[in-house]
Amino acid sequence: MNIEFIIRLIGMIVLAIGGVVWGQNLGISANSNAVPGMLTVEQYTFTFGLLGALVGLILTPYVTTRPVRAVKSVLTRVSAQTLSASLLGLISGLLVAALFSFPISLLPKPFGQILPFIGVLVFGYLGVAVFVTRQDDLFSILSSFKGAGPGSNKEPAAGNANWADNRTILLDTSVIIDGRIADITRTGFLPGSLLIPRFVLNELQYIADSPDALRRQRGRRGMEVLAALQKEPTIPVRISDIDVEGMREVDDKLV
Repeated sequence: MNIEFIIRLIGMIVLAIGGVVWGQNLGISANSNAVPGMLTVEQYTFTFGLLGALVGLILTPYVTTRPVRAVKSVLTRVSAQTLSASLLGLISGLLVAALFSFPISLLPKPFGQILPFIGVLVFGYLGVAVFVTRQDDLFSILSSFKGAGPGSNKEPAAGNANWADNRTILLDTSVIIDGRIADITRTGFLPGSLLIPRFVLNELQYIADSPDALRRQRGRRGMEVLAALQKEPTIPVRISDIDVEGMREVDDKLV
């Protein structure tokens, strides 16, 4: 049985019960005034119970399963680095908002009640926006601190071992669609990590949604290869949101 259908039934039952209770109370309150032509308590109860059942049956998926599905779809397209940066930015923004909330709450009404809530929204958004925009710089700084820890001055076993570990391989759309890069990464031959710019992903998605059947097939193959690369444990895959202003072609941006 479809999970969405089960959710609809649960929502229908819950809101039907709520409608019955609400209709019963409303009917008792209305009939206490003894207005001629007023509906009876049973009619109020039946009407509001039926309305609650219909609302629950129709609207429950839109506030339960479908938002969760949309969030899950977004999270699968966002890299772990971006998610980490968003979380750090949100925490930082909320901490700043907390520092300002107490003095702002001392303002006279209604400013003392409204402005702290607005501050939480603004600083939370700014924290996420700043950290996501500067995520590459942020993680580079964190990596440098990690590299400066105890034992960081030890010599590598080979002269180029450190270079190989820090090497970044930039992938374009054609390489991903070709698919052989996935086979190469499984061999462990490639050192370092793979970097895929966001505009390459956008072009790949555009090809996958093309009305032309051949282009659409190539684009979907590229999306499958990308999913396989992200699951490959032998080499990390990073998604970069850095864009090149003033250039429209993907090849020009890569150069």
